[in-house]
Amino acid sequence: MSVSIPEKARVAVLISGTGTNMAALLYGAKRPDCPYEIVLVASNNPDARGLALADAEGVPTFALPHKGMKRAEHDAAMDAEIVKSGATHVALAGYMRILSPEFVGKWEGRMLNIHPSLLPKYKGLDTHARAIEAGDSHGGCSVHLVTAELDDGPILGQTPVAILPGDTPETLAGRVLFAEHQLYPRALEELVTRPYRADWLLERVREIALALPEAEMRESHGAPAFHTGGKSGKFFAHFNDRHHGEPHVAVLVKTSGPDELEEMVARDPDIWFRPAYYGAAGWAGLILNRPRVDWDHVSEWLERSWLSVAPKRLAGLRAVASEF
Repeated sequence: MSVSIPEKARVAVLISGTGTNMAALLYGAKRPDCPYEIVLVASNNPDARGLALADAEGVPTFALPHKGMKRAEHDAAMDAEIVKSGATHVALAGYMRILSPEFVGKWEGRMLNIHPSLLPKYKGLDTHARAIEAGDSHGGCSVHLVTAELDDGPILGQTPVAILPGDTPETLAGRVLFAEHQLYPRALEELVTRPYRADWLLERVREIALALPEAEMRESHGAPAFHTGGKSGKFFAHFNDRHHGEPHVAVLVKTSGPDELEEMVARDPDIWFRPAYYGAAGWAGLILNRPRVDWDHVSEWLERSWLSVAPKRLAGLRAVASEF
């Protein structure tokens, strides 16, 4: 899927050894329309062979042995170098270190890892031997977001690989590695482009909106919208996918009126716009296809918009619930 993004994502890759998955990401980035670029390859092992490859390809490298350092201290040093590179995302590619909660928390949602099994099966080591011993028909690989728990984050993609008669952990590993090299660049592309894709943005808005009392998704003027209060109720949000020639993917929410709308647009034009069709009635366009959207802010405005049209019986219940 071709997605227009304002600028390429900048990715730092952490390795500990040969860096073959790093190489897959690096050579994938050479495609002219690739939505990411590799800005740093860093390692806890100065002798990691992947560092030499990255250097030969003109990618900045950094190495810091972890021996004798506390985990948090080493992670802080690695993080400082990642920040210095301007990276927006971190890809783990055979990085054989368990990361501290502080490091993981800082990069939550923007750090991914590839693991040689079909998660949630066989977290940790010896994945191929365990799959063969269990009599599985397939091994494979998974790309997932990194969380504090080992190999446990939301899965971004998987590729099954058939286990053949007579397979050893080594022969299976060789075929799974081919699959990893195909999967990892695709999963990284999906992650960095999703904040600009209408389908993903609509799903995020839908999840937040439908958590509000008696909210339902309906079509309005040929586009998704959100309604509350049953048959006699009203719409409290409309999803805008570049309608009427606008460049924005947005959610339209109710303000107190045109004056507040104009003030918001003047103050934060990168966040708000006046919708061509709804603006006269005081609806404001909250732009979603931009970097680093504050989803708590989106949630607050959806609730405010819902409160402005919700029947008193629902609004009262919501007010009571918010006190607890």
